[in-house]
Amino acid sequence: MAGGKEIRNKIKSIKSTQKITRAMQMVAASKMRKAQEQMQATRPYARQILHLAAHLSKASHDDRHHFMSERELKRIGIIVISSDRGLCGGLNSNLFKEVSLHMKQWDDQAIPVDVVSVGNKAIGFFKRYGGQVLATASHLGDSPSIEQLLGVMKVMLDAYDEGKIDRLYIFGNIFVNTMVQKPGRIQLLPLSNQTELLSLSNKSTVSASDTQANTDLPETQYSWDYVYEPSAKSLLTLVLKRYIETIIYQSTVENVACEMAARMVAMKAATDNAGNIIDELQLIYNKARQASITQELTEIIGGAAAVA
Repeated sequence: MAGGKEIRNKIKSIKSTQKITRAMQMVAASKMRKAQEQMQATRPYARQILHLAAHLSKASHDDRHHFMSERELKRIGIIVISSDRGLCGGLNSNLFKEVSLHMKQWDDQAIPVDVVSVGNKAIGFFKRYGGQVLATASHLGDSPSIEQLLGVMKVMLDAYDEGKIDRLYIFGNIFVNTMVQKPGRIQLLPLSNQTELLSLSNKSTVSASDTQANTDLPETQYSWDYVYEPSAKSLLTLVLKRYIETIIYQSTVENVACEMAARMVAMKAATDNAGNIIDELQLIYNKARQASITQELTEIIGGAAAVA
């Protein structure tokens, strides 16, 4: 059995760690509330641009927009959104398992994949896993701005415009509630039809009830259209790009909320586990101290008996 001094040092060390994990838990809880507020603050804009894009997609056009046209699948682009820091449980590892599963399926079909990674953990993952990484973004902070993401957004949108990729997906964590975050994937491009355009909002842009309300837009019983300036195609391109940028930004903000919630839960578990270990070590220390006292008493009694 370890000596009393050694056990006391272990208890002291674990208590110091427990103070750190408790502080990290409180900080993560505070940041999670701010991240949730930011996540909800962007929804009105996303809802309005979704409504506009849905109406434009129903209007009559001479040419079908290339964002809504299926192509022969030769190359895929993906945007993977992770956290910059760890200590958030299995949040990133579960996401990377999902990404690896899909990349393996595409590899089995001989479909190459271009990658844009957001967050230090995603950058590190693709350095180990391999892959054609076109752009990266990191150190976004706890309150990312859309300006920090414009570069990686442009890379993928330009690649789709130029025909270098035929389909674009985004992988990120979905905030279900404080205790549950799960990895998810949505197809950003092409938007095959209006229903798909609206259903993309299920992830985080609008609620399911809002999506249903938008899906039930009245069918036109007569020919109608907008008056476009300069042209319908250029306007729809602008609106759809803004919509896609909003989805990417919303996913990034949602990932921050997931990160903070996962870190809060992980740090609470670490704090509780530290408390359990301290209790166990305290019990061992008490037993060791009691055994030492008993041995000393036995020696004293034995010595007194020998003198007598």
